[in-house]
Amino acid sequence: MDDKKIVVLGGGTGQSVLLSGLKRFPFNITAVVSVCDDGKSTGKLRREFNVPAMGDIRRVLIALSETEDIIGKLVNYRFETNGDFDGHTVGNIMLTALIDIFGSMSEGIKQITKILNLKGSVLPLTDDNVTLMGEMEDGSIVEGEHNITLCDKKIKRVYYKKNPKVNKDVVKSIKNADAIILSMGSIYTSIIPNLLCKDVIKAIDESNAKIIYVCNIMSQPGETDGFKVSDHINLLNSYLGNRKIECVITNNEKISKSVQRKYETLEQKDLVEIDDKNIKITNIKRPLVKIEEEVIRHDSVKLALEIMNFLTK
Repeated sequence: MDDKKIVVLGGGTGQSVLLSGLKRFPFNITAVVSVCDDGKSTGKLRREFNVPAMGDIRRVLIALSETEDIIGKLVNYRFETNGDFDGHTVGNIMLTALIDIFGSMSEGIKQITKILNLKGSVLPLTDDNVTLMGEMEDGSIVEGEHNITLCDKKIKRVYYKKNPKVNKDVVKSIKNADAIILSMGSIYTSIIPNLLCKDVIKAIDESNAKIIYVCNIMSQPGETDGFKVSDHINLLNSYLGNRKIECVITNNEKISKSVQRKYETLEQKDLVEIDDKNIKITNIKRPLVKIEEEVIRHDSVKLALEIMNFLTK
């Protein structure tokens, strides 16, 4: 029996956590990464070399590497100097060099994949240097993912300043997938950017894949304040085409009041409520939390196991 073909759409830490669990199971994994990050090292390199964002790509490459610990330390190493290298990571510099050598982000990733021994494929949504735009509830427009994230206004919608050309391999992978997973993460700045392209939506509509959403455990300031699980589903469905989310995976493990208060006070994040009565699709509720040093994360292995169980029923 062939391994299930899974396409994971996302970006940021959430997608990396999910992938680090999925790689431990017999899946044929393709990670499609939004490339609109423009902060820190990534932002500097984008401005200087006119390249797509590679910060989230870097995290995904580490997550899928069979030598994750060693590669993670090397690729995530961030220089602290008084010179031009200050703030840059080794991985971002490597990817920038490979883009320059081989002509595109996609080709650069193909080369670094050979070095890192990946369990799966990593595809940038586009090879274009894209700019994400945000329209706020008050009608104001904010340019750039970093600025959207920092803005203290509520987001109404996001869109691209200029529509990008979607990577052909992304479209092909989606059409041939057994499952399309919308990963947990920043819903407006990591997940939805993958759904803003007509070619992606068309490919999803033409596929026979099951569409799964792994819901965030905590809300995100400015993006999902006050959101319940059904609100996350409805928002994502509004960006999807004819085919909608069929299954949502949620965490029902209790989190201590002290940890919740820390998030509420320091990060203005609240626990996402599972509003069963408003969820009209399959809802897989399981204890999926992993808390280390009062930091809430999904347990990547438990999460991947639930996905495996759902797809093999």
